[in-house]
Amino acid sequence: MSSKHLFWLLTIVLLTTAPPSQAQQPTKVSRIGVLFPGSPATFAPRTEAFLRGLHELGYVEGKTIAIEWRWAEDRVERFPELAAELVRLNVDVIVANGTPAIKAAKNATKSIPILMAVVGDPVGTGLVASLARPGENLTGLSILAPELSGKRLELLKEVVPKLSRVAAMLNPTNPVYRPELQETHDAARSLGLQIQPIEVSDLNTLQDGFTALSRDRVGALLVLTDAIFYSMRGRIVEYAAKSRLPAMYWGSEFTDDGGLMSYGPNTNELFRRSATYVDKILKGAKPADLPVEQPTKFELVINLKTAKQIGLTIPPNVLARADKVIK
Repeated sequence: MSSKHLFWLLTIVLLTTAPPSQAQQPTKVSRIGVLFPGSPATFAPRTEAFLRGLHELGYVEGKTIAIEWRWAEDRVERFPELAAELVRLNVDVIVANGTPAIKAAKNATKSIPILMAVVGDPVGTGLVASLARPGENLTGLSILAPELSGKRLELLKEVVPKLSRVAAMLNPTNPVYRPELQETHDAARSLGLQIQPIEVSDLNTLQDGFTALSRDRVGALLVLTDAIFYSMRGRIVEYAAKSRLPAMYWGSEFTDDGGLMSYGPNTNELFRRSATYVDKILKGAKPADLPVEQPTKFELVINLKTAKQIGLTIPPNVLARADKVIK
């Protein structure tokens, strides 16, 4: 065999027996675990926003990422088992919504990164050490729940000037209600209002809560932030309308579904932005080094159709400040 033929034979052998590291490797499919309080139907706006954010970053479900969805169906007691399932699957990151879900994920793992898609008060509830340096394996996006309570109460007072007694709907299974309720009480004192807490944790207690509101003749309703309230927003809005009760909510999804007023950050936008955190984590960033993001833009949404139904006239000066008016 000539030296030329021997060279080509050796070249072919080396190419066909190259070690795996030199061959083209398949793209790794990252696994994202999602832990949400409600159901696919009630959380559709948020899941669509989250998936849109991932798509904008180039991720394709089933090709570059796999998503393990876990739904608590509004049952807080299911969070620990669902979080444990995601840990057993050894997902690359867990995306959780709401303080109870995030706490369950935090209790289930100290190593898998956890993204708080929307959280009320991560420092006050002990989830993170600070917003700038969250520490451990958590980071995400805050909705400033306690800080905005006073502003929501002020707006409610402007819309109902003779208001004296306000019901504050809270979920006792969600620890964020404590700092939020305290801020509400502080604001109420300066506005000359009385706050009556109403505890609601599921559909049964929701009906009981509205029965108590009718009995005690409160003048308006302030719904504190809670992911299960988001899930039950259709029923809450329906009961408030039947009771002809002016109600203030924290998210525009409530007003879109017939609620009177809402004031707060656009939570769908926060879910879209949460995809950027997932992207950073999948690329190697440590949650402890990613500051918790706070919103800088807030929306006042007013539903004039609902105002008319309950016999309420929205003052022109409040209407003029609205970012969106539903007619």
